[in-house]
Amino acid sequence: MALEQIRQQIAAAEAAAGRAAGSVHLIAVSKVQPLERVVAVLEAGQRLFGENYVQEAAGKWPDLRVQFPDVAVHMIGPLQTNKARQAVELFEAIHTLDRPSLASKLANLAQARGQSPDLFVQVNTGAEPQKAGVLPDALDGFIAECRALDLPLVGLMCIPPEGEDSRPHFAMLAGMAARNGLKGLSMGMSGDFAAAIAAGATHIRVGTAIFGARDYTKA
Repeated sequence: MALEQIRQQIAAAEAAAGRAAGSVHLIAVSKVQPLERVVAVLEAGQRLFGENYVQEAAGKWPDLRVQFPDVAVHMIGPLQTNKARQAVELFEAIHTLDRPSLASKLANLAQARGQSPDLFVQVNTGAEPQKAGVLPDALDGFIAECRALDLPLVGLMCIPPEGEDSRPHFAMLAGMAARNGLKGLSMGMSGDFAAAIAAGATHIRVGTAIFGARDYTKA
């Protein structure tokens, strides 16, 4: 199936970049995918998934976890502050921390719960006005704010501008992570994950190449 082909391509990209086999985590992006496709990928051995919508994940994963208790689900879409409480209960990691109000909310929830999902800061590397994410010039200060709140930052995430060469954005993100002592790099999707792996990605997000095209009319 497509999943095995993606795994082979990841292994080839790891080898080409001189990286250890298995150093890249594949996030299978299952948003707006029919349940039977998700189950097929689970049955093929995939255990790390990504969701964009809290409500959709809440309707899908609690039941699937009964059958597949070792699954991990990461939040990779924009997170509304009023959905944060539900998100921290659903996800092992959140890749879209992007503003002080969300950081404060997550910190309060972590204190109350005694635990928190791993957190990636989303960076708007292209400074696109319509896109979420911390602007590059503001990143170091935002990371300092998050650390002052004792949040478990593990890395950075970006979505390069559509139609642009992704590689400069991946290099920028890797440099910012290194400067701030963060090892996680969530970057690269179906069309550019080999370049992301070459730049040091630790997590790549692949959806349609695994599951097939999404039908948003049924979402």
